[in-house]
Amino acid sequence: MRVLVLNPGSSSLKYHLRETAGVPTGNAVLHSGQLEWADDQQGRGGSLRRVLLEVERDFGRPDAIGHRVVHGGESYTSPVSVTSDVIAMIRSLGTLAPLHNASSADCMEAAADLWPGLPQVAVFDTSFHRSIPDFASRYAVPENAYMAHPIRRYGFHGISVELACRDAEGFLAKPNGSLNAVVAHIGNGASVTAVKAGRSVDTSMGMTPLEGLVMGTRCGDLDPALVLLMLGEGATASDVDDILNHRSGLLSLAGTADMRTIAAGFHRGDPGAVLAVQASSYRLAKYIAAYAMAVGGPDAVIFTGGIGENSALYRAATLEWLRPLGYALDEDANLDEDANQSDQTGIRTVSTTGSAVPVLVVPSDEERAIAESTASLLGSDKK
Repeated sequence: MRVLVLNPGSSSLKYHLRETAGVPTGNAVLHSGQLEWADDQQGRGGSLRRVLLEVERDFGRPDAIGHRVVHGGESYTSPVSVTSDVIAMIRSLGTLAPLHNASSADCMEAAADLWPGLPQVAVFDTSFHRSIPDFASRYAVPENAYMAHPIRRYGFHGISVELACRDAEGFLAKPNGSLNAVVAHIGNGASVTAVKAGRSVDTSMGMTPLEGLVMGTRCGDLDPALVLLMLGEGATASDVDDILNHRSGLLSLAGTADMRTIAAGFHRGDPGAVLAVQASSYRLAKYIAAYAMAVGGPDAVIFTGGIGENSALYRAATLEWLRPLGYALDEDANLDEDANQSDQTGIRTVSTTGSAVPVLVVPSDEERAIAESTASLLGSDKK
């Protein structure tokens, strides 16, 4: 089955055309690209239409489309076929994932308009985290407030985390579904997940992707009284949302959200860049230490996502905080370049043999996981 995977974000769209049949490991990439929404005056629907027409012209119409959807709320615990009701629900959940859900709904509608009748599947980042127990997912707020929304920890990056664990199990020669791990998906959005026996038991992002780590433009954990303070000083709810989601995080500390620029500044001794690296790596190290307890001792700590995979500085800074717990970095293995990859999947170990816990870099491939889930739901193995 040829699956066109659409992975929309707030500022861009990544797309892959994948072949899922007859590929022994993962699935084959037939075509890929990235579109910046801001570069096109036609809007998201018009931009996507151009991508779809390009794919159809060069490769023919795909058999299906798989969509990454950040927030599935309480309604969706596994991939689902896209209908008008599903699109409406995804759009309604946009208040909980303001940077992403609207983009997903726009893509689904544009695809349905151009290719009516073509199967589409929604794959949700939140699904993997539905195994988090109540004592870890429930916020200590009054029952009526909890039931009204409901307010709970949903977690995100689940597609990436689940695939990273599966790939790590193969790399470590462990049975499927047996891995205990702490998985750090670090990109512009960043989260860390405690995985016990292959299941999510806690994660740093919460009801929305705003909670947890210091991210590119998101603040992560903060005292909620700050929101009350800003509102009391005349800020609107929209102002607060913009500040915490778009103008905080690394951007607020270093003046940029680009880790490559921050790394260059760090090596020059720029105070903002140094603070950004220290603050973000320290927050992650605290979560890793806590989640090592939550999983009863990890088989591995995993870095994935754009920064997690590519920033040697960020990994080194994080592991330096964890040195008292016996985590030890192999500086020769901890490279930005791909030259140290140990096998075809790109998984590599960046810790020493004497490290208390193995530390792995596992390249993220959300598009591969979405293609697999789409083909599985549509029953491609029966065709």
